[in-house]
Amino acid sequence: MASFRVRPRFEIESKKTMDEIIQLVKEKLKHNTHNLHGQAMQDHITIRVNKSHRHYWSPQLSILMQRESGDNETKITGIYGPMPNVWTLFALGYLAIGVLITFISIIGFSQRALGNECKILWMIPVLATIAALMYLSSQMGQKLGAAQTYAIHYFFEEALGEPLPEV
Repeated sequence: MASFRVRPRFEIESKKTMDEIIQLVKEKLKHNTHNLHGQAMQDHITIRVNKSHRHYWSPQLSILMQRESGDNETKITGIYGPMPNVWTLFALGYLAIGVLITFISIIGFSQRALGNECKILWMIPVLATIAALMYLSSQMGQKLGAAQTYAIHYFFEEALGEPLPEV
């Protein structure tokens, strides 16, 4: 897994139809030894780690399939990412930091323009440091979930019966 990729992804085209792919994944999920479970319906597949083997940084694979118009090929787009609760926590954290930096900048630079003390501007590097630490912790978490990411990747590759690009 390459470093510094927030949500690794792949994109391939398969000669199989969406229904064939869904059936292959459902069959493989019934008889898998990778401690995985998932859902496969219509044009979307989600593969997750079983709750008994899941930890905070466990990944999931979301697959979206599209039938190319006029072709007999199915375009498969897969995105590896954290569980939705982890993703939401980090997104809200970054949003809060961004909003705080914006308001602190407005207040601080307004005070500075008026010739007043603007000690509040010292909060900007502190918040930037917190954002950097959040990013580093997400990278660490991605490394902790790397083995499970590869397990999901190879599981889907086996189910599909076609090679997937490396993650």
